[in-house]
Order: sequence, then structure tokens, then C-alpha cells
Amino acid sequence: MRSAIPAGDEFRQQLRHFRTRAGLSQEALSEAAGVSVRAVADMERGRTLGPQRRTVQALAQALGLSEDEAAGLEKSAALGRPRPRTATSPAGPVALALPRDIRDFTARGPALARLLELAAGLGDTDPGGNEPTVSAVSLITGQPGLGKTAFAVHAAHRLGPHFPDGQFAVDLRGMDAEPTSPRDALARLLGAMGIADGALPSTLDERAAMWRSLLRDRRVLLLLDNALDEDQVLPLLPGTGPSLTLVTSRNSLAGLDSVHRTDLALLRREEAVELLTRILGPERVQAEAQAARDLADLCGHLPLAVRIAGQRLLSRPHERLAKLAARLAAEGRRLDGLEAGSLRVRAAFALSYRQLPPDTRTFLRRAALAAGPDFGPETGALLAGLTFDEAVACAEDLTDAGLLQSDAVAERYRFHDLLRLYALEQTEAEDGPEVRDAALDRTARWMLARATAAALHYEAHRERAVRAADPDPDSAPTGKSEARAWLEAERAQWLAALHRAHRSGWHREVLDTAEAMHWFSDMTQHWEQWVEVFSCATDSARALGDRRQEAVHLNYLAWAHNLCAHNPEAALASADAALEAARDCGDGLQEGWALGYGAGALHRQGRAEDAHDRLRESARCLAALDSPEARLAELTILNTLGNLLRHLGRAAEALEIHRRSEQICRTGVPGRTDELVALYHAVARQQIGNDLVALERWHEAEAPLRQALADFEAAHMPVWAEHARVDLGRALSGTRHPEARQTLRTARDALAELKSPLHAEAAAALAALDEASAPSR
Repeated sequence: MRSAIPAGDEFRQQLRHFRTRAGLSQEALSEAAGVSVRAVADMERGRTLGPQRRTVQALAQALGLSEDEAAGLEKSAALGRPRPRTATSPAGPVALALPRDIRDFTARGPALARLLELAAGLGDTDPGGNEPTVSAVSLITGQPGLGKTAFAVHAAHRLGPHFPDGQFAVDLRGMDAEPTSPRDALARLLGAMGIADGALPSTLDERAAMWRSLLRDRRVLLLLDNALDEDQVLPLLPGTGPSLTLVTSRNSLAGLDSVHRTDLALLRREEAVELLTRILGPERVQAEAQAARDLADLCGHLPLAVRIAGQRLLSRPHERLAKLAARLAAEGRRLDGLEAGSLRVRAAFALSYRQLPPDTRTFLRRAALAAGPDFGPETGALLAGLTFDEAVACAEDLTDAGLLQSDAVAERYRFHDLLRLYALEQTEAEDGPEVRDAALDRTARWMLARATAAALHYEAHRERAVRAADPDPDSAPTGKSEARAWLEAERAQWLAALHRAHRSGWHREVLDTAEAMHWFSDMTQHWEQWVEVFSCATDSARALGDRRQEAVHLNYLAWAHNLCAHNPEAALASADAALEAARDCGDGLQEGWALGYGAGALHRQGRAEDAHDRLRESARCLAALDSPEARLAELTILNTLGNLLRHLGRAAEALEIHRRSEQICRTGVPGRTDELVALYHAVARQQIGNDLVALERWHEAEAPLRQALADFEAAHMPVWAEHARVDLGRALSGTRHPEARQTLRTARDALAELKSPLHAEAAAALAALDEASAPSR
């Protein structure tokens, strides 16, 4: 007859006896058996009443027990385990067993390490000797296809030894039409703990209380997969005790407090290739290494997509990786190519899409029409036909649902490439071409109007037009700083709108926008897109048969080819075409500009004397005109002419020309603001400083260059300012001024950040200074 020792007490006594006999500490037994120190201590204290069979087997092997001793230890452990349900019950421990782990699981090392650390600390007592107040919960979130379930299952298997009292998994079916109710989930969990159907409480609250009571002193791992929301999860969470709950969800479940969060990201490219390698084998991947990298990129580094590509190739052992890569390279066929049996990227996205409210679905599919890598709620509102506030709410809901990624700083959002393709498919299927085109037209007209008004902030004498032209004055940028911020953030959108206007024959809108951009383009010479802007405008002028506007925008285009795209051949062709158009319509101002832009292109081609002749002709042409526009043009040409003379070794003549420019600026230009004329004066000062440097009058050069730098910085013209800083650094180098090196370094770094080719000039000046400063041998 068995002794009256309580269930589980016999096991702890036996375990302590065998460990002492073996001469092992709890730490040594833990290491030998692969069981945590905390788990061993809990068993010996009787807190863990009946560990699982595999844990007992690991302990028996580590203790060196005989077969009979091991069988006796297992028999004692079995007495402390929850009684299984009867065979007539549909639920039970087997039904809630962890899903099968995948052999080729890849990456996620840091996230897994954080979970292992969390599990290792469970059950630790505080300094007062009390148990932790709550069990641990780890929430695993992310967009569809990131492998949340695969990660949670893999982590659960790795964490298993820390939880000898059981590991249970419940699919909450959050994406189904009828998700699992908390009440039903608790019935399954309580059944797995040995509670018979007849003993189950009837209400949700009573079942939750029983569940928390059962787990109070047990180390149980609970996996709640595919959760819908907080209301579904909260009743299932253990209360106090050393249990750990892993929750996966496509939604952020922001209402769950005091939880450990794991927000899975896309794989890195090398991790995506590693996953392909584990699926296909190293030989096959190494044989087509570049194709494997291309596949990883075409899958957007999304684990589900990479796995599908790998499984598809695995089922076709003779198919080359490059063949699948070529198929996926066609965007219209990419989602079709990412199918392997029941695995489909499109289906993963569809699950989430079907859960969305109607307005949010509309926002998602229409936002995919936005140009560029990201978009703001303004664009989404226009495309979806919603108010701004409604669009913000939709974007935030989609972010919480893992369908959009939000910017860390700005209120902007980004699609995963494959999800964008899916959304575009829905646009085609649910909206059709007519609705889609109407949304794009509506957005393009609004964007062009806002871009035009924003750019006009840089033309000071047209401030009234700025306020009148914006399509939504209440939200319009105020001042140059806000205008520039909007133009930079929405560059892809308004540029796409300009192209759409050009294709649609809205030629007057194209010309108005391009003309408004003229002054703003001077502030952002590093944008190569100015070639696109003024090419569209030139074509629109031709379409309207407006020869003067054609000359204007051909001149702007020549400027863009010269200074933005660094293509002097294209610049000369545009300038010559502008000269012909200007002479045809008798516009002396545009004739002068065309001669000047052509001279700039000739100079860049190494034809300095031809450039000099054209500049002289341009200056004479403009001096004969009596208008504010002609004076400003003359200032530009004179500064350019002086610059050329200096490069020809005629610095004294250059200084004379630039002094003449400065005098025009000091006199003023009627009808133009002091602020505008000050910019021309800054250019003249910069050129004067450079002339003085060329004449080796170093000390005289410092003052005009410092003033030019200050003027450009005050005008928020970074490229111009940094170029002036390079020139100042050269002047300071001539006097061995202690600021010279730091001045050149600052300019070099700033120009590199601006992606301006002028950074090479700054680097060369810095290298020359270092060489001159090096001690001679």
C-alpha cells in the first residue's frame, strides 16, 4: 500500500536524494541536464509538482540513475501532474501541444535571446522574498508575412525546458470571420489542465479566475497565436506566478500594458539569402549567388515570400534561380510567382485586407497609387476622397494592423513593396480605371496648385499670389522654411503630378508650376529633377505654340543641364535652341540669358575663349535693356564673365568686372526687393573674394567671403553657402589662419551630405592644405 506522502512530495524528496548522492549542486545538475537552475530549485522545493516526462528523463541521465531508479522517479513525477481528461472529451493536452518547429528557421537571434533572458528571470524573488506580482507576457507583432507564428513556435520549443509544468498553444483565429472566443479558449486550456467538462464554470470571468488559480505556482508556457485584439487576449493571461505567455498578432494590441514587445522586422538581405540556402542547400545557392541575392530583393526580404520562393524551387530541382528571378522582376506577375502549394503571399495580405472597414480598405488601395517611397496623409486623403483627419485615422489604423510602416519622426507612411502590388491589384479590381484616373487627376491638380504656391514663397515680390493660389490656405505652408520643407517632403508627389499634367495636356498648369519653381530651383541646385521639370515645361510651351515661353523654359533647362545634371553638351543644345526662339520672338532678355547659358556650357567643355565671346555679347545685349529683369540678368552675366576671366589667369580684369557688379547692387534694382538684390550682392562679394585670392591678396579676401557666407546662410541656401565656405577656407589657407582646416572640413562634410559634387572640390582644397602644412624632408 502506498504511503500517504502528498502528490509531488515524493518526487522532490527523491530528486534531492539522488542529486546529493551524485555530489552535484543544483547549478551543476542544471548544466548537465539542460534544465534551468530555477526549474531544479522549484522541483526540490515542491513548487513544481510534476515535471514533464522529457524533463525527468534529462534529470535521470544527468544523475546517472539506473533503469529502475529512473522509472521510479518518473512514476513519482506522474503523480503530481494534472490528470488528463477522459477519452470522451474532445480537448486535451495533445490538442494544445506546440506546433511542429521548422528545421530551417533562420535569423531572429537578438529577439530570441531577449525571450530566453526573460524566461530565465521568471520566478526570481524580490529582495523582500516575495514572488513577482504578475506573470510575463511577450507580444510578437508585425506585418503579414514576417513569420510571427514561426518565430513564436521556434521560441516556444527553445524555451520549453524552462517550463516543466507544460507548454500549450491555442490558435485564436483572429483573422477568421469568427475568431475563437475567450470563453471557448479557456475551456480548452482548463481541459488541458485536467478540468473535466462538468467542472467547468459557466461564465467567462469564472473560467478566467480558475485558469489564473491553476497557474499561480506552475511554470507553464502559453502560446496564443493569431490574436485579434486585447479583449480576446486579456482573460487568457495568467495572473501571478512564473508562467510566460507568447502572443502573436498582426495588430499592435497597444492596450496591453506591462508586456514585453517584439516587433519583427524584415530580414536583412544576407539573412534572406541564408533562408534560401537552408531550404535549397548551399551548393544550389552558391552556384547562382547573384540570382539568390536578386530573389531576396524581389521578395522584399519578407520571410514568407522568401520561403515561398525557396519551396517553389525545391519542388523543381532542375529549375534555375535566375529563371524565377526573371519572372518575379515583372511587377505584374510577381505575386503570381510567389505561390507554392497552399503558401501564397497574396492570401496572407488578403486575410488582413478583409478585416478592414470600408474607408480603410479604400485608403490602403488608393494610397498605393502615391508616387515615391513614402507618402503623407494629405496625399492619401486626396487619393481616397477622405478628409485629412479621416486619412490620418486610417493610416494609424493600418500601422497598428501592420499594413503600413510609419516614419519615426515625420507623419509619413511606407508600403512594403509586395503589399503595394497587392493594394494596386485591389485598386484595379474594386475601383477600375475610371475611378483610379479620377483619383490621380484630383490629386495631381491639388499637388500642382500647392507646389506652385509653395515655390512662390521664394519670389518675394509675389507674396500676394502665394496666399491666393494655395488650394487649402488653412493648411498652406507659411514662410520659406515651411514651404521648402513641404516641397522637399512631397517632391515625388508634385513631380509625378507635373508629369501627369504634361501627359494629360494641362500645359498651362505645367508652365505655371515650372515658372514658380524658377527661383526655388536656385536654392536646390543639387536636385537633378530640375531637368525633368523644365523639359516638361519646354514641351508644354511648344504644344501651346508660345515661342517666348519656349525660350524661357529652354533657358531654365540649359541651366539645369549645366548646374544640376552636369551635362554641358545638353546644356549647349538647349541654350542654342533658346537663342533661336528668343530671336524669333524678339525677346532681348531671353536672348541675353541664352547667350549666357550657352557660354557656361562652352566653358565646361573647355572652350573658354568661345565662352568669353558669348558672355561679352550677352552683357552688351542686356545692358541695352531698361527693365528690372534685365538688370538682374546683367548681374548674373557679369559675375559669370568675371569668373571666367579669373580662370583664364586674368584676375585683375575679373576683379574690375565684379566691382562693377557690386556697384549695380549698391545702386539697387527698381521694382525688386532689397532681400533679392542682397543675394546678387552676396555672389558679387564671393567672386571679389576669389579674385583677391587669385591675386594673392589673402587678407583682403577674407572679409567679402565671410560676408557672402553669412548672406547665403541667412537666405537658407545650403549649397551656395558651403561653396562660399570652401572659398573662405582657401583664403584662410593662404594666411595660414588657424580656422582654415576646420572651415574646409565643415564644407566637405556638408556638401557630401547634400550629395553635391562640389564636395570633391572641398576635399581637394583640404588635401592641398594638408600637403602644404606637412613638414618638408
